[in-house]
Amino acid sequence: MALINRISRLFRADFNAVLDQIEEPGQLLKQAIREMEDELAASQQRIAACAHEQEALGVRRQELETSAGTFGEQLDLCFESGKDDLAKGIIRKKLEAERLLQRLDGKLDANGRFLAGQRKLLADNRATLDGLRQKAEIIASHSPPDESGTCREDIARIAQELRVGDDEVEIAFLREKAARSRS
Repeated sequence: MALINRISRLFRADFNAVLDQIEEPGQLLKQAIREMEDELAASQQRIAACAHEQEALGVRRQELETSAGTFGEQLDLCFESGKDDLAKGIIRKKLEAERLLQRLDGKLDANGRFLAGQRKLLADNRATLDGLRQKAEIIASHSPPDESGTCREDIARIAQELRVGDDEVEIAFLREKAARSRS
């Protein structure tokens, strides 16, 4: 059984090595960029639909507030005329309108938070895409690989050089904070 496992592992390793030789890193990066651009476009459409829904909810809320403003006048008229049954019907409508306004407010608030989160996520994804595009430009401008297959090593080296460490971020953050505290 151990022999079969070892042969299986060897076969998988060789198969993965063959796949690594077939795949071109530049093409893979371009495909990743295309997929990310498609996802950003879909996100923008979702955000636009959510913003449209937010507007529609706001319009509906305004209409409801406008119609709810007339309930007081109608109630005054009903009480002056002694129409208690009619007043109860208007009170029912007023209570329903208040509950609907509460629900609309809750939905507007939740939708607004979701929209803000999606916009932030979109901005973050755009920044990531810009970084990928810059890396793709660096790789594309790099000299063509020689026959020894050092292209992957070059890409790995470039990616390592472009990587910003947490300590670098912390130091830059402290510098920015100190510069602003002096101002």
